[in-house]
Amino acid sequence: MRAVLMAGGSGTRLRPLTCDLPKPMVPVLNRPIAEHIVNLLKRHHITEVIATVHYLPDVMRDYFHDGKDFGVQMTYAVEEDQPLGTAGCVKNIEDLLNDTFLVISGDSITDFDLSAAIEFHKQKGSKATLVLAHIPNPVEFGVVITDAEQRIVRFLEKPSASEIFSDTVNTGTYILEPEVLEYLPRDRECDFSKDLFPLLLDKGEPMYGYIAEGYWCDVGHLEAYREAQYDGLKGKVKMDFAYEEKSPGVRVGQNTYIDATAQIEAPVTIGDNCRIGPRVNIEGGTVIGDNVSVGADANLKRPIVWNGAIVGEEVNLEACVISRGTRVDRRAKILEGAVVGALSTVGEEAQISPGVRVWPSKRIESGAILNINLIWGKTAHRNLFGQRGVSGLANIDITPEFAVKLGAAYGSTLKLGDRVIVSRDQRRISRMVTRSLISGLMSVGVNVQNLEATAIPVSRSIAPILEVPGGIHVRMNPDRPDCLLIEFFDGKGINIKKAKEKKIEGAYFKEDIRRAQISEIGNMVYPTQMLENYSIGFEKHLNVEAIRNSNSKIVIDYAYSVSGAVLPRLLADYGCDAVVLNASLNQLALDAREREDLLTQLGQVVEALRANFGVQVSANGEQFIVVDESGMPIRGEMLTALMVHMILTAHPRGTVVVPVHTSSAIEQIARRHDATVIRTKANPTALMEACNNNSDVVLGGSGEMGFIFPQIHPGFDAMFSSAKLIEMESLQGRSLGQIRAELPRVYHRNHTIRCPWTVKGALMRHMVETHSSDEVELIDGVKVCEPHSDNWVLVLPDAGEPLVHIFANSEDRIWVDETLREYRTQIQDFVEEQQRGESNTMDEV
Repeated sequence: MRAVLMAGGSGTRLRPLTCDLPKPMVPVLNRPIAEHIVNLLKRHHITEVIATVHYLPDVMRDYFHDGKDFGVQMTYAVEEDQPLGTAGCVKNIEDLLNDTFLVISGDSITDFDLSAAIEFHKQKGSKATLVLAHIPNPVEFGVVITDAEQRIVRFLEKPSASEIFSDTVNTGTYILEPEVLEYLPRDRECDFSKDLFPLLLDKGEPMYGYIAEGYWCDVGHLEAYREAQYDGLKGKVKMDFAYEEKSPGVRVGQNTYIDATAQIEAPVTIGDNCRIGPRVNIEGGTVIGDNVSVGADANLKRPIVWNGAIVGEEVNLEACVISRGTRVDRRAKILEGAVVGALSTVGEEAQISPGVRVWPSKRIESGAILNINLIWGKTAHRNLFGQRGVSGLANIDITPEFAVKLGAAYGSTLKLGDRVIVSRDQRRISRMVTRSLISGLMSVGVNVQNLEATAIPVSRSIAPILEVPGGIHVRMNPDRPDCLLIEFFDGKGINIKKAKEKKIEGAYFKEDIRRAQISEIGNMVYPTQMLENYSIGFEKHLNVEAIRNSNSKIVIDYAYSVSGAVLPRLLADYGCDAVVLNASLNQLALDAREREDLLTQLGQVVEALRANFGVQVSANGEQFIVVDESGMPIRGEMLTALMVHMILTAHPRGTVVVPVHTSSAIEQIARRHDATVIRTKANPTALMEACNNNSDVVLGGSGEMGFIFPQIHPGFDAMFSSAKLIEMESLQGRSLGQIRAELPRVYHRNHTIRCPWTVKGALMRHMVETHSSDEVELIDGVKVCEPHSDNWVLVLPDAGEPLVHIFANSEDRIWVDETLREYRTQIQDFVEEQQRGESNTMDEV
């Protein structure tokens, strides 16, 4: 049997280790990853290996040559012009694959039983067998579900946290029959997971998943790279070591000198021709390459030191990576998670802080303290974007220097000379960060339409009028009073898609930032007549005459948190009496108790003035809570049902869009009006896209996130929603209290449980496997529905926190309480069992 070793990866997330090495040639325990894979193939009697190479192909060819020295026959297929993708590169060598063959990724460490997988493939008569594994946190991998016969029924490539429905993932190892390559185009980029396997699934070709036992680690980022080394030292993975074991757990190469006073704790690996000086302390977990010199009194706490490095006297290395040929001078400190690129020099008594990366061939002056990546900017989290935009602690995570780089990264994904909208709320912190974002945008040649302090619905509605490709809005996070939220939207005003977020993250982390010439630096202008343009759309989609004839009086509480009192001005033009409370803006956001106090005050004012109703507007114009004529608040599920009922009464047979966890009262109301309900993932972008992509949508959103009227613009808009309430109340001739009394009585409760990230995937798989496929929906999380009723329970992983939310819904309160209790107990028991299993595994190690 032949094996195709996919070795074309450039390993951008492993930089600076891969600046001068392809990812498969990065050493693990002093041998390239590719060599460990070749050894695995050889153990299973696979000795014909075809390596597909693209990035720095000569490095691998110069190391393996024809493979004779490694006990295999190696040939190479070079992707000359452009990368062809995982499947395209195999299609490129189709002529060499005339029998069953194995494809294996060149950037993972594993000891899977390939012989057993091949036998499974033959027994099943499979056309394509994917080698699968259970892992604790499957977010970065393709998730797979198989049936009882191990046939693949569904998979999802790199799901978000809320989309996880299994912890069984694709490991990048496949056993294929040559005829499956006939489905692929020649000389075109294509991928196994995105292109070939979905096609085979659609065609009904026999495709199976072999769940392998053993160790597997995708060496995709620096943390995983270090963990693979430590796991190898501890014997968690079966691999061939390069050196003799001198004592239990201590492997030392040939011609290596270790001073008698040196202290060495197992497990460690020390290469050939090394010199370990007096009183050196080497802790367990340390890996030292060939030809390394370590000076007297050095302290090595689990570093990974590559070939040819020089470590001076009294140097302190802590769980860091020191690349090829690097020199670390006397008393220098390199702390946990730091990476120093090849051929660099760290001066005497210099310090590299945790997590900092230094690119190759750099020099750090003596005594310097390096807190940022050298040249390339400050270290940040692996993912910039969360559930909605970029969020972080104000002036701690979201700083001016961070914002400059973020603006430049976003601008680098646009064309030179493009224009974008930038707006914010009125707080000083938002103004500071917005100015930094603007600087970053202008530095890459992007022109800025600065709307300054503006309610976010106005910004979204202006985007298509100004014909810009996108925009940014900065405000205090509605859910966290100490956090800033930076949201990006496209030319329609819709939050950008995940693919665009990934492009911005790529530009940010890879430092792929354009630098404009002086003549190309962006310009900034201040557009006029924004409110006039918003007002035109506002008026166009309202029955203004009905509002004028209603003689309505409403009370608007801005809760010190909305930029620009737009709504009272517009309502005054329509002859509506609007009383405004708390319209000034606090620099500090209100906490939950203060907001409740203002809501109580609003109810009292509404009742005292005998107003039709009141609204408390928040989230810079996106969200609101309604207070009826008696002063009673209407919010959450009740507000969603009220809005849907009123809008469908005016627009029967319309379509409404709500999140997956919204109560079934919406379906009951829709049935009364012969209307359609579309449910989406529980995030703002999904709601906006569904409202924009489906015809006849008259309302979208929820009481928690806000409401969308796609006719005016695609975002949430509390101001238009309030005006629409006046119109509906006037036309339907009933107060909000009377309308609320007509709403279906549905019991809808939720409970939140702490669930570690490492358990979420296994929990979702458990939920799918323990319920019939006929009763499970996987829109977002796992929703278990009773047939022929509106009873359901939803288990929804939190996208940003180690939490799981349980929602139960029914017309029967007892059913809701019992079901919620049952699932809460079941999930808590499962989480505890998984954690006990992890603890036992750690004890065994």
